[in-house]
Amino acid sequence: MSKFRITVLPDERSFDEAAARRIVDQIVAKPDSVVGLSTGRTTGNMHRRVAEIWRSEPFYVRRATFFGLDEVVGVDRNYAGACYTMLRTEITDALGVDDDHFLMLPTESDDFSAACRRFTDELAHRGGIDLLMLGLGENGHLGFNQPGTPFTSRAWVTQMNAELEERIRRETGTPTEKWLGGVTLGLADIMEARRIVLVAKGRNKATVVHQMLCGPVTPQLPASILQHHPCCEFLLDADAAELLAECTTL
Repeated sequence: MSKFRITVLPDERSFDEAAARRIVDQIVAKPDSVVGLSTGRTTGNMHRRVAEIWRSEPFYVRRATFFGLDEVVGVDRNYAGACYTMLRTEITDALGVDDDHFLMLPTESDDFSAACRRFTDELAHRGGIDLLMLGLGENGHLGFNQPGTPFTSRAWVTQMNAELEERIRRETGTPTEKWLGGVTLGLADIMEARRIVLVAKGRNKATVVHQMLCGPVTPQLPASILQHHPCCEFLLDADAAELLAECTTL
């Protein structure tokens, strides 16, 4: 029997449905939940599915707080690739979530350290994180916490990977002299969430899923820290889970 809670779905459709239901069930069980969301190719369809469920099976969302795990630094928040705009487009606008119940780290600030403190203080004021939905980077990153990030890290501004930076500069026309980065909850903040669901789908995630669950816990693979979380579910599709049969430690 696995020492981790691993759920494997047979295909993308059932994966998106199961991931969406984790969010819906949390809010139904606790209407004032604080729910953290991640952006990326893995999470978009599950967010849209939450909105579809809400329209067909209405549940009360006005007391829930939604927030984004991370944000791009150095762009307008209305840029289509900003996490603020992505989450608005994918889920919170469809649910009718007002500004007071949708918290995001800023894309621009004169003092990011203070902005990070205000953000985490506000999450704590609202009772802390009840559910955090995490995506998984192909190099094992969580949010903008890239390999080598200390496990003790708190909300901070960091580098983005070169490929993402190149794409954002191209899409926004941002000149090379303007710094682009990412602001994110730190790994210590992530580990304080009462419940985590790590979602990963696609064959391109199979290797890192295997490393995350079967390898050592190391800052060189930030997601490996989740091996130590007391209430983390690893929600995978069959392609992402295909190498786990080789794992001797589960």
